Amino acid sequence: MFAPEPIPDHRADLLADMFRLLGDPSRLKLVLILCRGPSAASAAAARAGLSPQLASHHLRLLKAARLVRAMRKGREIHYDVADDHVRHMLADMVAHVSEPHHDEKG
Repeated sequence: MFAPEPIPDHRADLLADMFRLLGDPSRLKLVLILCRGPSAASAAAARAGLSPQLASHHLRLLKAARLVRAMRKGREIHYDVADDHVRHMLADMVAHVSEPHHDEKG
């Protein structure tokens, strides 16, 4: 069984901040969309059902937290998940919430 190592307080604070960012459904939708591959900000916004301005705001916050990265392609900015750590963590959490719920009796 995998058990992460304890981390110092300052890293725990950073991790908690990342989870707070992902606690917003709109930001979470954007990151999940980007888990499927890079996307122009406008296309990610449309797929998430957000205005381009709101999506850009969320993407800036996610970029500052190193959850996504940005690349300029011509006049557009394309975003992608920052790395496979983020992709795997979200894939595991999606799998977890998709499993049937079994109450433990004891």
